[in-house]
Amino acid sequence: MKKLLSIMLALMMIISGGAFAEAGEPVRVAALMGPTGMGLVKLMKDAEGTGEYEFTLAGAADMIVPKLMKGEIDMACVPANLASILYKNTNQQVQVLAVNTLGVIYIVERGDTIHSIEDLKGRTVYASGKGSTPEYALNYLLDMHGIDVAKDLTVEYMSEHAECLTALVNNENAVAMLPQPFVTVAQTKLNDIRIALDFSGEWDALQTDSETPSGMITGVVVARNDFVNNNPEKVDKFLADYAASVQFVNENVEEAAKLVGEYEIVAEAVAVKAIPYCNIVCITGEEMHSKLSGYLTVLHEQNPEAVGGNVPGEDFYYVK
Repeated sequence: MKKLLSIMLALMMIISGGAFAEAGEPVRVAALMGPTGMGLVKLMKDAEGTGEYEFTLAGAADMIVPKLMKGEIDMACVPANLASILYKNTNQQVQVLAVNTLGVIYIVERGDTIHSIEDLKGRTVYASGKGSTPEYALNYLLDMHGIDVAKDLTVEYMSEHAECLTALVNNENAVAMLPQPFVTVAQTKLNDIRIALDFSGEWDALQTDSETPSGMITGVVVARNDFVNNNPEKVDKFLADYAASVQFVNENVEEAAKLVGEYEIVAEAVAVKAIPYCNIVCITGEEMHSKLSGYLTVLHEQNPEAVGGNVPGEDFYYVK
């Protein structure tokens, strides 16, 4: 989180003078390796040789954010809270076009003892993501179930997902909090690892009677305001194409997994098992606004700096 904040602060003044896309130029889209990029693969394949789109895949957000701010790319798939930080640190010069990934965090174990959030009481949970979305999501779910994270269980935060896997290997009674597709990677190494809880499902269950239901959100698509304002037709065409790509990925898992492997996002064998658990979506308009604003509000209540200090205003959401 500190690294991302420092990146954002360094970029605050870069956006002025960003490049504008000409009518005949391709829409330049960047995405991260992992679930936030998987939904694009059919569109990436269909766009090859057409000149309509130009795609960039990166392993970390700090590899694409500067390019977005300099006008070298037009849109980017980034973590939801990072989009909010960008909004603040660019003086509201970016907006969210769509939610592209819901929750990808799971509680896993090597047994059959965890069936509800309450079952985490008294347990030690190995996790990564201290000071970022996984921690805030876990704390929110625990709090909503009346569980005190400081008293009722032990959460041991590791620096990497691989360390959580090591804890599972060394302790048959261990419980871990992991994201997809790393859950699937872990299952290829230990075939007795069981998905016990889906954070996205647990979050949704808490929203059942809410007047303004939120959703657990991992990734979104953001764009520079100058690009959106000067290319409304391209924006709407992209969203339609993206929605079709997401539908293909979810309905044709084996074919989509081949494309995921081809673009080296994750290995095909991992992708074919992970895709059904990656909650890949393309949510736009008022539904996007409702789910995302509620989610960012929850993060803000956990730690204001997680969303850049304040929940974004209405101009953050691309709603026609």
